[in-house]
Amino acid sequence: MASSFLAEIDIGSFSSSSSGLNIQALSYAGSAFARLSPGNVEDAFRYLQQTFSLFLTIFDVTSLGSIEDIVSLLDAGAARVVVTLNQIEQIKTFKTIDVSSRVLTLVSGKSKEEITQSVDGGAVGLYAHQLEDTALVEASLKEYGTTRPIYVSFSDPTLQTALKLSKLGAVPVLPASRFTVDPKASPDLISVASLLLANASSDRADGLFTTLVIDERGVALGLVYSSEESVAESLRTGRGVYQSRKRGLWYKGESSGDIQELVNISLDCDQDCLKFVVRQKGRGFCHLGTATCFGEYKGLAKLQKTLVDRKASAPEGSYTARLFNNPKLLRAKIMEEANELCEATKQEDVAFEAADLLYFALAKCVSAGVSLEDVEKNLDAKSVKVKRRKGDAKGSWAAKEGITNGSKASEETNEAVKEAASIPKSSEDLAGRKDGKIRMRRYVTATEAPETVQEALKRPSQRSTEKIMGIVNPIIENIRTKGDAALLEYTHKFEKATSVTTPVLKAPFPDSLMQLPPETIEAIDVSYENIRRFHAAQKEEKPLLVETMPGVVCSRFARAIERVGLYVPGGTAVLPSTALMLGVPAMVAGCKKIVIASPPRADGSLTPEIVYVAHKVGAESIVLAGGAQAVAAMAYGTESVSKVDKILGPGNQFVTAAKMIVSNDTSAGVSIDMPAGPSEVLVVADKTANPAFVASDLLSQAEHGVDSQVICIAVDLNEDQLAAIENELDKQANALPRVDIVRGAIEHSITLVTKDIDEAMALSNAYAPEHLILQIEGAEDVVSMVQNAGSVFIGSWTPESVGDYSAGVNHSLPTYGYAKQYSGVNLASYVKHITSSNLTKEGLRNVGPAVMQMAKVEELEAHRRAVSLRLAAMDEEK
Repeated sequence: MASSFLAEIDIGSFSSSSSGLNIQALSYAGSAFARLSPGNVEDAFRYLQQTFSLFLTIFDVTSLGSIEDIVSLLDAGAARVVVTLNQIEQIKTFKTIDVSSRVLTLVSGKSKEEITQSVDGGAVGLYAHQLEDTALVEASLKEYGTTRPIYVSFSDPTLQTALKLSKLGAVPVLPASRFTVDPKASPDLISVASLLLANASSDRADGLFTTLVIDERGVALGLVYSSEESVAESLRTGRGVYQSRKRGLWYKGESSGDIQELVNISLDCDQDCLKFVVRQKGRGFCHLGTATCFGEYKGLAKLQKTLVDRKASAPEGSYTARLFNNPKLLRAKIMEEANELCEATKQEDVAFEAADLLYFALAKCVSAGVSLEDVEKNLDAKSVKVKRRKGDAKGSWAAKEGITNGSKASEETNEAVKEAASIPKSSEDLAGRKDGKIRMRRYVTATEAPETVQEALKRPSQRSTEKIMGIVNPIIENIRTKGDAALLEYTHKFEKATSVTTPVLKAPFPDSLMQLPPETIEAIDVSYENIRRFHAAQKEEKPLLVETMPGVVCSRFARAIERVGLYVPGGTAVLPSTALMLGVPAMVAGCKKIVIASPPRADGSLTPEIVYVAHKVGAESIVLAGGAQAVAAMAYGTESVSKVDKILGPGNQFVTAAKMIVSNDTSAGVSIDMPAGPSEVLVVADKTANPAFVASDLLSQAEHGVDSQVICIAVDLNEDQLAAIENELDKQANALPRVDIVRGAIEHSITLVTKDIDEAMALSNAYAPEHLILQIEGAEDVVSMVQNAGSVFIGSWTPESVGDYSAGVNHSLPTYGYAKQYSGVNLASYVKHITSSNLTKEGLRNVGPAVMQMAKVEELEAHRRAVSLRLAAMDEEK
């Protein structure tokens, strides 16, 4: 990556309207540099999508705690990353990352030993940050040379300092706002041309620089000469501007119309030849009217030019015109030629068939407005990928060759709406591991800034709302308009349950679908009864009656919601417990119609545990679908699915988005229980806590999915006590069958060490966990300090697991901080309250004057008259 300088940018606001260097100007001659924090990682990914093909960017990622985020940035196209020595050792474990070309180490530039250690660390080069004194860096450049690039930023950046280090071979890093491509208009800013040519040399008497002009594909167009003035003018205008030895500045194409759009300017390895990358317009570069000064294009470049010309004005009846006008013919020819290439064995036949395929493939590209340059940019983007797919052949193509791809996980899936959102981490992925152990990050609150602690407590980032809605809205609309047909289509596509022919299983459910071991039946029955008993106790035995003043009686009475839809996720685990938690309260409340939705298995069957629970709670039907499609089916109804009045139950981001969408659609007429997200737990532990118990409670939620989060707040624990918990977590995690899912959750989970229980509970209330576990002395007394939590588990002998299954409390709880506003599912979730007023004549006389005055104030005369007419009628009766 050759670069004369780096422009430091703010990726959150960098745009074409930025002061100093904007995106277009930077693409001409420079590369970018940006510092990242955990809060702007998402901005970095969006920025890379926008700018990857324009210029290269180096990211300072030293403040990121997640190695996975760093690897993902490299995969997305970051040219290089600046890391600490500790981070580089972790990155080295990723065999697909070339540390010697894509990783820089951070140094202070104040210690020779530090620089020596970093040079020996295997990175491609160094980055010295915010230097005040450059002497040591200058000495290092003289000692080590420029075989390993050194990037330097300054506390007080000036052109003189930048030029001085640039001439020694360093790469200066300066704010984009300090640069200009128009030094005459902005003489107080640093000229890009000056810095670009700082190390350039010329062996010509006139001092001009030999300049090779090429197109975006690297084809040489011609040889010209440049000066600092012509380079500056080219940068200013965005065109090919050179130095004529006879006529001064030469604006290429000014008279002929064969202009050049500037793409990039750089120097060769010896700094004595400039390279201009341009986008040539008109007939070509040469004054003779040819594409290049070395003759016409050849090969693919020639074919592209021909196809582009044909598309613009193809001779009538030409074969190429037929291809452009008949997409089906072009598609058929691509498949035909691809097959013939596959069948070819001899060298000459392979070359012949490959040429045919390239012709038709390029015709497809040109037809779609895609150039060879676009294709090659995609190849460049793929070349920097560090996350490798398995690369199996798909579906029928694999079957045709007799290939089996092994596991179900390698089949083509659509993860966007598939319920199994939690993808295990690969063995090569270091997620959740620190120093070889599965360990959470630790923060001692007394030594950390409050904002650092708050940043650490942030939940794992979710996909952008815009992206989720863009996926979910079309699914909902498809279900609304196509009903059962669309629901079956999604079940076949996402669940691979192609044998399913009806989207609904109606009650009574056959005994054959509920065949379970006796011990499983007993466990479900025990859980069912405890859940029933707890929720039945929440029933309001009689209406609330209040006489607010003599003769005015107000009441409130409960009525069950008639039709409820219960969403039971499938995904990475069978969840009959959720069916119980949603179905039993609905039954106790007296809901007339209970519809359960749960995705089937690949063979089209439902898990027998869920069918058994549906039978016990009196469900009307089970919808054989998951995801947003199941939510939409229950919200609007289909030919087979009963429409419901309220939808309850947890799910992934797409299920939650679907619930929010349908609840805001007045035509659906449906409400929901609460927003919900990935599972989470917060354990407060003091010195009396059993380390094995603490670790087991943390892991019980971490195994739900890689997007789960677990927090441990350690109250005044010393190093040995903290290590005991950490060692237990590592030991227990490695013994779990879902350890690779656990590691994904642990990667964004933390331990906070606090000074006392007051601080611990303040942090807990700020976080508002779904599950709060109090493994502390006097836990019952601390419950009074709980302000925000979905459900609380008190004392050492109350694991969260009992709440998930059998204690009786409900496990469908608010997550992602919504415990500040929402309750978990309870009996009240299945009823609505109706109020009534009952007035005697005395009551109306007592309250009537106040009502009439209020109506008068609001200028609602009919309201006032409804009372005054009645009072008048009373007076007439006297």
